[in-house]
Amino acid sequence: MGKRSRDRARAAATESETTPDEVGPRQPCPCGSGRRYKNCHGSERGGAAVLVRRPFEGLRAECDLIALRELVPAATAPLALRPDAVPDDRTVRLCSLLPAAAPALVREDGTIWLGLQVQHSFGDPSRELAAVLLQAYDAEPGALVGLTEAPGDGPRLQDLLVDEPLAVEVHDGFDFWISDVEDPDGSLAASLEQANGAASPTARLLSVDAAYWTSVGPKEHLRWVMPYDEDRLLDALARLHAGGGDRLTEDSRLVGMFRTHGVLVPVWDLPVGTGAEALEEPAAAIAERLAALVEVGDPLTPEERAARSGLANRQVTIR
Repeated sequence: MGKRSRDRARAAATESETTPDEVGPRQPCPCGSGRRYKNCHGSERGGAAVLVRRPFEGLRAECDLIALRELVPAATAPLALRPDAVPDDRTVRLCSLLPAAAPALVREDGTIWLGLQVQHSFGDPSRELAAVLLQAYDAEPGALVGLTEAPGDGPRLQDLLVDEPLAVEVHDGFDFWISDVEDPDGSLAASLEQANGAASPTARLLSVDAAYWTSVGPKEHLRWVMPYDEDRLLDALARLHAGGGDRLTEDSRLVGMFRTHGVLVPVWDLPVGTGAEALEEPAAAIAERLAALVEVGDPLTPEERAARSGLANRQVTIR
């Protein structure tokens, strides 16, 4: 066996021996950087000291936080904060993306906008968001707030938030950035043109949690962030698939899934023209069946094991 073949065999063996809570060296880093784990948080040189695999675990808003951080181009949600955990009662607005991927902006009226899609990654997005938010309380109106180094010990988002679902509003583009700002010469609106052009049409389903329809060029997809244990969810999806119960609409197809922030995100391909509304009823039915199937502890049948293997091997890209 040649050296390259031996290297590939060793890498494959290393990945196959990992548990669901571990990451193989050649797998994507769970931090969302897009780099392999061995070159990011798994690196002994240059990797972050701490990697929290499931940073938003324990929050009822976990799946929507992940979706807004990884999937949704333009969305906002008000944040309810514990009065005993923050300095004052000003309004805080969570945003999927802020101008220049800013971690936070303090508006002229003192309102804080907290961004989820940022350029830094120190290993614990929950701790980083909390650190940015608390810094924003001390910043002057008009200030941009961010991190230049790991925030160190301190509260995490779980320590600051009232534990309730997010009231997510998905926007057609980023016009909300300047909705309360005067723009007499239209220069601000012109600067949004490129950002809006890059935002794929997206809608959040109302019948289930954290499921987002999107149209990407000639394709439509449903990407659904699910909070279940990975092994149990794979078993449940395999049972559903083997029984033919995973179709959202005729000609739709569960094409695979990706892993991010410690959870799985199944992805369906949809016929062009499907839209979000047509998915509401079948998605609710699938959600009900999955909730029951994740509790089933019986061994998988041969057909279900084959379906599980196929699903586990079909990894798709986030965007």
